[in-house]
Amino acid sequence: MTVLLVVHHSPSPTLAELLEAALTGARDPDITGVDIRVRPALTCSPAETLEADGYLLGTPANIGYMSGALKHWFDQVLYVDSGTNQHKPYGLYVHGGSDTAGAVRAVEGAANVMGLRRVRPAVEVVGTVTKPAREACTDLGALVAAELMTEE
Repeated sequence: MTVLLVVHHSPSPTLAELLEAALTGARDPDITGVDIRVRPALTCSPAETLEADGYLLGTPANIGYMSGALKHWFDQVLYVDSGTNQHKPYGLYVHGGSDTAGAVRAVEGAANVMGLRRVRPAVEVVGTVTKPAREACTDLGALVAAELMTEE
């Protein structure tokens, strides 16, 4: 079974809502052979990260950047990764009060250094979470999980 690691920093009800929407998609019953593991960014270990086959990342946009928690996760992994993450798929959702561009740019830059492969552009949500935003996160979760499906 392949592993989708969901690494998130969800300090607000808004981010918790986006996380739940993404998990709904990742856990779609039509997606088989994928073990979904959910970890807060501050407690996710490098070993868990390196064992995963793909990643779904969630962060607020804080002062034009990804959360410090997600940055901490990237920092831990970058120092121990020896190329094992090359071409592993990832997806990203970001919530911001007024802008998400800096956070998306920062995550994409770190993901590129790790050699990860983006499966689609980030889901960027500004302000209030709408039904289309929830649906976009659900689709993102399903897409990343489907990338990891194995034939049984």
